[in-house]
Amino acid sequence: MLKLRLLPWLLAACSLPAQVTRTEVTKATTPHDDSKPLSEKVPEVYAISGQFERIVVLRFKHQTDLLGGLERMVKEHRIRNAVILAGAGSVRNYHVHSVSNRDFPSRNIYTKDPTAPADLVSMNGYVIDGRVHAHMTLVNAERAFGGHLEPGNPVFTFAILTLGVFGDDVELTGVDDKTYR
Repeated sequence: MLKLRLLPWLLAACSLPAQVTRTEVTKATTPHDDSKPLSEKVPEVYAISGQFERIVVLRFKHQTDLLGGLERMVKEHRIRNAVILAGAGSVRNYHVHSVSNRDFPSRNIYTKDPTAPADLVSMNGYVIDGRVHAHMTLVNAERAFGGHLEPGNPVFTFAILTLGVFGDDVELTGVDDKTYR
């Protein structure tokens, strides 16, 4: 009799949607680099000038992973340094990370929702020496949110990304190095 009373609860539990997961990860470099003070030799701000050699528009179809597709196109089109100028479309679910503290070592919160669709209203970032460093903004009926693009963002309707590609004379290596301070 007890087994029959538990059956509805078990069935209900099995039909619940997957839950949002949040995982915090410490992004330590080395104790020396994490405790490094600001250096007078490192400018507060510096500029890198250049012109786009070309503009590349990427179109992603239903169920294509945004990060995987972007990395594949960067490699296929031999893009070394670029600016991600725009992004639009929608995703079936999302996976992002964002910073979660104010002191070194830095920590990130990875947020993943395998059942939540969202509109992609913005993407920006860089391709630095062939490596993608992308951020995106998503929106649903309740809120806007976003963070660093992670694997696990399958396209729903479509996605379009626009890259401004620099020539080889523009060097972006190190612009996102948190230890250069």
